[in-house]
Formats: sequence, C-alpha cells, structure tokens
Amino acid sequence: MPGHATRAAMALVSLSLLAPGAMAQCPASTPVQGAPMAQSPVFPADNWWNTDISAAPVDPSSAGFIAFIGNTRSLHPDFGGEEAGSTRIYGFPYAVVSGAQAKQAVTFDYWDESDGVDPNTGQGTPFYPIPSQAITQAHWIEGGAPGNVDERGQADRHLLMVDCTNNHLYELYDVYYSPTQGKWFAGSGAFFDMNRNDRRPEGWTSADAAGLAIFPGLVRYDEAGNASVPEIRHALRVTVRATNGYVYPASHPAGNTAGALPMGARLRLKTSVNGVDPALRTNDPIARKIFRAMQKYGLIVADNGSDMYISGTFDVRWDNGDLNPAFGALKASDFEVIQRGWKPAPPPAAALGSVGANPGTVVGGQSATGSVTLTAAAPAGGATVALASASSAFSVPASVVVAQGATTATFPITTVPTGTGPRVRFRQPTRA
Repeated sequence: MPGHATRAAMALVSLSLLAPGAMAQCPASTPVQGAPMAQSPVFPADNWWNTDISAAPVDPSSAGFIAFIGNTRSLHPDFGGEEAGSTRIYGFPYAVVSGAQAKQAVTFDYWDESDGVDPNTGQGTPFYPIPSQAITQAHWIEGGAPGNVDERGQADRHLLMVDCTNNHLYELYDVYYSPTQGKWFAGSGAFFDMNRNDRRPEGWTSADAAGLAIFPGLVRYDEAGNASVPEIRHALRVTVRATNGYVYPASHPAGNTAGALPMGARLRLKTSVNGVDPALRTNDPIARKIFRAMQKYGLIVADNGSDMYISGTFDVRWDNGDLNPAFGALKASDFEVIQRGWKPAPPPAAALGSVGANPGTVVGGQSATGSVTLTAAAPAGGATVALASASSAFSVPASVVVAQGATTATFPITTVPTGTGPRVRFRQPTRA
C-alpha cells in the first residue's frame, strides 16, 4: 500500500499569450528540397507576416511613393521552375531538414550581425544545418548552382533551411563552399525560431537586407496551387530598386534614396480601381489567390532589386505562361502604401482568475485534475498559462492553453508517494 504524499501547494508563476500553430511535421525522409510545409503560416498568427492589414490606414505619402516606383510599372512573379538546358532556376529553393541534421560552421563577411558566431573571435561555430547535398548538387541554393561553385558577388545565392522538428529557420546570404578549405562562407546569416515573434536587433541585417526572414514571405506552390487551401494567409516579399531607411517590422536600412520606400514598408493591392476589383483581371485561380493575399496581407519591402518583383519558391509546377501575363496586368498604381511602421492594436490581455484541483485531497501516487480560470475569455490565438509546482511531491505540465473564446482549461497533476504522512491538499482556489 503506497504511503501518502506530504502537503503541498500549486503555484502558477506566469501568464502569457500565444497563438498556437500546427504541430511540426517532417517529411518521410530528410533532408529534402522544397517539401510541403505542414504548418502554414509558419510563424505565429500574430506575427507581422501574418497580420491582416486590409483595414490599416493609408500613408499620407502613399501616392508619392507609388509615383517613385512608377505608376505604370507592372508586377512580375520572381519564381518558377528550371531554365531550359541549364542548372539555373527561378525563385527560392529551400531545404527541409530534421533536428538531427549535423550543424556546420560558416565564416561570414558581416559576422557582427550574423548568428552562429563566437562574438569574441568573429569565427563561425557549428550552427547551421546545411545538408551535404548542397555542396555538389544543383537546386539547393538560390540561382541553382551547387555550393562549390563560387558565384559570390554575382548573385544573392541564398540558402534557406527549415528544421521541421523544431520549427526553426536558418537563412544564409551569398554562400559558397570551398572544396580546398573544406568550409562554408557567406555574406551574412540569421536564425529564426518560428514558434516566436522575435525581431532582429535594431540595426542588424539578416540574410535579407531588411533584417527580416525570407521564407515566410515567399509564394509557395503548396499554398497557391493547392485547391484545398482556401487562401494564402501571409504577406509576400517584394523588392524595389531603391530604399530609404527602414520602419517596423524591418531592422536594417540598405539605402537613403530620397522619395523611395523604407525597408519594411507595406504595399496593399486595392480592392477597387475605377470601380472594378483588380484581382479579377485574371481568371487563373492560382494568380487570383495570390492577389487576394496582396489585398489582405500585403507586400513587405525586404530588399533592393527590381521594382515590384514578387518572391516565391522554386517549383517546377509553376506555370509562368499563366502567371506572367496575370501579374503583368497589375500595375504599381493599383497599390497603396499603408502607414509606415503600422502595428495592429494589441489584443486585450487575459487575466488569471483562479487555479484549483479536483479532488482537493489525493493519496500519494494517485492523480488529480487541475484547472485554471481566466477573468475573461481568451483572446484570438488563445492564452497560455505557465505552470510550476511548489513541491517535489507532485508535478504539473509546463503550461496549459486556454482556447480562444474559452475561460477555463484543465491539466493533469501527478503525485508521488513519499512515505507515510498527511494527504496532499491542493489550494483552491488561488486568486491572482
């Protein structure tokens, strides 16, 4: 017969808001190039990439910014498949790796604004899960050529890696693998925990000039070309020929051209131009789905390049025979710039009301059910309550999520026998 656990009390130590995403899910085999992503969008729902800007205010200088780009400038899909008779490709490839992928050190030009670097020496540490296939095989790196082909200074040469086990993102710019030295080089590199909304430090670049992640802003075929996915639920990456400073959510400038947009600026496709919805200029369902995302989530200026080039993934399923004319039917004048640095109003915080357990007294070695109650319904995305035990006599999960619109949630409590003594009596309720 088990002994009784000693008296203990449960303590809730923090309350934080979280927008729960889908569980990470890996392909059957990794590493693999361009596998569909189980989680979409890939950052939390309240991330700047995933923010609905359809009601955001228009910037007072919107017309001037659009005129700087050129009112008649057409859009162009900067993505597609393979270049005939060449290893060259259109768009961004990305590698899906597992959490077990071996980490590689990278030597950076801009080491002081890159992740995976020893700050005391400036030398790279084993940090980036680069597949060995990227050294000699084509189509793992932007542009198409394998890593052992030195094209530094000739092309952007981005290498994007998604850790599907942990939902982490690693991005490199201007990469090259030296066969003689047996090591990777890059201009800059960045890490993003896609379970969180962390920005780069102010003034830091990433693998992109604006200091933003690249992958979440790409048009992906598994979203746009999948009829079972009703909409693309994130903003898209766009380039312009010149920029002037930066605004939120960007963290880094890459130009000071008067009259140009800042990095991080957002453009939004209008819902009416001369009384007609411009998204209806095409009958192509894929292009139309992309245009709807431009109306609801917009375009984020992320790099200097060609004006109004929309970034997407390398995928042989893209049909540029349909996409090019559909994009070409949209002009810069069909867009407006929303207020620079705009952020949505934060959701109301959920306050912790009480915590309790049923039964209030339990024999050591048996279990109980804990509960948390909020003073108001959990906001969009739900509320995560962090849990901690004040005694080693029993254990609780690290956290429990109160679902959006709900006020209560339950969690299991496990007790352990600690010899003879009084039964556990849980404190109920505890007010906060």
